[in-house]
Amino acid sequence: MKNQNSTTLSPEKQKQFDKRYLEMALVWSKNSYCKRRQVGALLVKDKMIISDGYNGTPSGFENNCEDPDNKTFPYVLHAEANAITKVAKSNNSSEGATLYVTTSPCMECSKLIIQAGITRVVYSYEYHATHGLDLLRKVGVEVVNFDLDQSDVEVDIHKTG
Repeated sequence: MKNQNSTTLSPEKQKQFDKRYLEMALVWSKNSYCKRRQVGALLVKDKMIISDGYNGTPSGFENNCEDPDNKTFPYVLHAEANAITKVAKSNNSSEGATLYVTTSPCMECSKLIIQAGITRVVYSYEYHATHGLDLLRKVGVEVVNFDLDQSDVEVDIHKTG
């Protein structure tokens, strides 16, 4: 999957944009009511934010993500899913977009990312299970790990597909 967003920018300029959008996703994560983990996501296409999301409960639910034992309720939506469903309700298309997400996607969100036509994923913190990243790489989605704590970027150039 070729990403149209990064072809017009120099590598240094793309790195600057990646850092800024990922920082904005981190700020957006603060909207989450979840206690265990707050995750933010931005969908960007042609240098425009077309959607955003953070982890939390579906519309109409109480803003409580965890039970008394601090276990996450099964109906809590991930930031990526919220951003993708939000763009689906709009007049925008996520085809060829970049997803900036503070924590790497899980398997279920990775399937949504693929089906939404997102061609590039930039994340800062790695989730303990990496199956989602493996799936994205398998289908040729560009995966970039940008450590906001160190501002170093690792671009996954070992894509298949």
